Amino acid sequence: MGHSRVLIGVGGGIAAYKVCEVVSSLAKAGADVRVILTEGAQRFVTPLTLATLSRHAAYTDVDFWQASHGRPLHIDLGEWAEVFLIAPLTANTLAKLAHGLADNLLTNTVLASTCPLLLAPAMNTDMWEQPTVQRNWAQLSAQARIHTVGPGEGLLACDRTGAGRMAEPTEILSHLESLRYTHGRRDLGGKHLLISAGSTREFLDPVRFIGNPSTGKMGVALALAAQHRGATVTLVHGPMEPSLLRSLPGIRHGVRAIATPTADTMQQQLIAHLPQANWVVMAAAVADVKPTTCYSTKLPKADLPSQLPLSPVPDIVAELGRQRQPQQRLIGFAAQTGDIVSPALDKLKHKGLDAIAANPIDQPASGFGTDTNQAILLDRQGRRREVAPGSKLAMAHQLYDFVLEMEDPSET
Repeated sequence: MGHSRVLIGVGGGIAAYKVCEVVSSLAKAGADVRVILTEGAQRFVTPLTLATLSRHAAYTDVDFWQASHGRPLHIDLGEWAEVFLIAPLTANTLAKLAHGLADNLLTNTVLASTCPLLLAPAMNTDMWEQPTVQRNWAQLSAQARIHTVGPGEGLLACDRTGAGRMAEPTEILSHLESLRYTHGRRDLGGKHLLISAGSTREFLDPVRFIGNPSTGKMGVALALAAQHRGATVTLVHGPMEPSLLRSLPGIRHGVRAIATPTADTMQQQLIAHLPQANWVVMAAAVADVKPTTCYSTKLPKADLPSQLPLSPVPDIVAELGRQRQPQQRLIGFAAQTGDIVSPALDKLKHKGLDAIAANPIDQPASGFGTDTNQAILLDRQGRRREVAPGSKLAMAHQLYDFVLEMEDPSET
């Protein structure tokens, strides 16, 4: 997060304990963090805890009502913040914000700020589903500066299973990173992005396959960045860790994930969803070959062939290039070692791509399985842009900026 200024309002719910991880992670990443606790929040976590984790005094209503700051505290904090998070957002604070009420430090600071405001609601399922709460949520969510994360579904602290669970810290942190980058822009609003992610597995028998080390992290980062910028996303993915899939916001937040274990099934789904897509981003590491014969039962070790006959798998990117409409954008990835530019330019030209991200997978902390990445972005007009090593989410945003500039050179 660098030296970004993040203001965090903590509401009075049991999920307040999760915010400690958010505050700690931001501070460790170098962000400037300030925390406001409501009176209710102090029943669950203490100002001392959050002050220690943020490396700065945490503020409460006691500070609000004391004239010891020179300027009003809520004005100072509201003007200081570059991104503002409220987590957990309770039904009570939600109602206050929806109606513009300001009766404590947190709600006054919301009205005194203009930066992007990220809301992470958390409450019992029956509370969340109340018509009054849903009306307030819809009214607030419609505001341009408001961004939302969660709530998810699961086992709640009240032993109820259902909607109302606060988003996990990793989800909140990724959304905050996006907001720091975009300053709240929703410049992919109205677009449908079709994204492929992860590896494919080409089976010899039920327990043996030809695969590769791709985990799908880059594709998930592309999906999150697109969703954070207002797009609807269809993510067609190979086998992935369940925790990675859980980081996706879900259909009601504009993301649909479709599991496709093999190149054949991945191609079927991508072609089926191609007509609805404005942009197609092919981040998956698709197999080049598959065993010619796939056995339905496990082969005994003694029966394994000493030479394995192989057949080519469909060239999905080339097929999408043939079938796409002229107004659709097709963006590829090229994972390479050594010279990464020449093979990427060749792929760009021969597969009908508009742009390509060339990844040096032989460099430290780049490529398969890592949380970071770097690339050289290339397009058909001869533009070239280097993406310095950083998070995969940051790289996703830089790729989207690159593609937006293809459509409108005035975009920055």
